[in-house]
Amino acid sequence: MEGRSNMKKPKIREIKEALRALIKGPYTVPFPKVPHKPYPGFRGAPKFNPDECVGCGACANVCPTNTIEVEDLVDEEKGVGKRIITLYYQNCEFCGFCQECCITGKGVELSQEFDLATFDRKSIFTRVEKELALCEICGKPVTTWDHLRWLEDKLGYLAYTNPQIILATHYDIEEIKKKPLRKEIKGRFDQMRILCPQHRREVYRLEERGKKK
Repeated sequence: MEGRSNMKKPKIREIKEALRALIKGPYTVPFPKVPHKPYPGFRGAPKFNPDECVGCGACANVCPTNTIEVEDLVDEEKGVGKRIITLYYQNCEFCGFCQECCITGKGVELSQEFDLATFDRKSIFTRVEKELALCEICGKPVTTWDHLRWLEDKLGYLAYTNPQIILATHYDIEEIKKKPLRKEIKGRFDQMRILCPQHRREVYRLEERGKKK
């Protein structure tokens, strides 16, 4: 008889819970019918901020899953290029390293978005594009113009010791944009050009040779 009474108690409890649910409503959350609002500090899908991102690629260097891709596209005939940074959510762990190591602090941030269900995993990503500063000798990418401008703002008056940063601050001037490219180095005045590390060393080496003479 004691065993039967113990079996009845769970049934009575279940009936009470069912009646309580009919009166007060279900205990479960209404998601996905009603969107769930995560708590503050929730680590959701990272999002690029085009106005704050400078295209440096630091986020790709620290990503533990290598899910951030940096692609430089250069049109050698026109002498222009762009950098495309894409974060694919299919492998993202939402760890937050990209946000933590962003040099501007706002270029990529974790959002509150978490519902990324889809039939095409390659269709879920966040992307940003930036104009490249190209070496005026070989045409190789140096960095982005936004990155150079950010360095100028960060360094203040010290930025005027770097020719490339000085040029970046005046890049909006049409004369600089239309400046013809010259595929050779002639002298120390070539310092006032956008150059990759290799050709900038050559300019300094020529200057040192001139001093020795």
